[in-house]
Amino acid sequence: MLSYEILTNPGEREYNEDYAGAGRKGDACCFVLADGLGGHGGGDEASRLVTDCILRDFAERGEVSGQYLADCIELSQKRLLEEQARQGRDREMKTTLVVLLTDGNRMQWAHIGDSRLYYFKGGKLKQRTLDHSVPQMLVAAGEIREEEIRFHPDRNRLLRVMGTEWDSPRYKVEDPVACSGKDALLLCTDGFWEWIVEKEMRAALKRSKSPAEWLERMEREIRKNGAGKGMDNYSAVAVFCAD
Repeated sequence: MLSYEILTNPGEREYNEDYAGAGRKGDACCFVLADGLGGHGGGDEASRLVTDCILRDFAERGEVSGQYLADCIELSQKRLLEEQARQGRDREMKTTLVVLLTDGNRMQWAHIGDSRLYYFKGGKLKQRTLDHSVPQMLVAAGEIREEEIRFHPDRNRLLRVMGTEWDSPRYKVEDPVACSGKDALLLCTDGFWEWIVEKEMRAALKRSKSPAEWLERMEREIRKNGAGKGMDNYSAVAVFCAD
């Protein structure tokens, strides 16, 4: 049985540039989350355009496969570049992206930028996407520790985003994973994961009976940790795949 909940909040900012949505085609589901970059009227438009493009395409021809993930990301990138050109706003309309596909038997995801997907199995964190950012690169080089990413001075310096010209694919498609019946997945923007560590995510998950309850518990932690600190927009999609 698959259940999900979506949360998006402007935080302590005037505008919300995050956008998230879900769609279904037969037994298959698609979850999309994006964090727009470039200021009001640019970032929010980019995140909405990319998300809506993928969900519309999924409703018509979607399937759970790595090739389809690549195809729909390429399509949404093409549409975003076309809209940038139409408006003359190539410096403003950019976005991160996370996409999750599942049919209850298998699941697969892809991402670009620093919006993340966390995969929990049996209450334990099994995997998370790696940010396309300067701090994540420094972790890979052994220059900083993983936990230093959250408040690193270069945390917002992204190396890959939607809305810039690509010579080759810049997104990362992960290998498919078989559903175990005890799976929980969290798609979230950096404004969300910045204020809650993985241990707190796990603790909230163990006490929650639904995706809505999981998000509610995590949001309380986020607002407690980030209050008065110029909190960015924060958004998340929580998905349970249970027997």
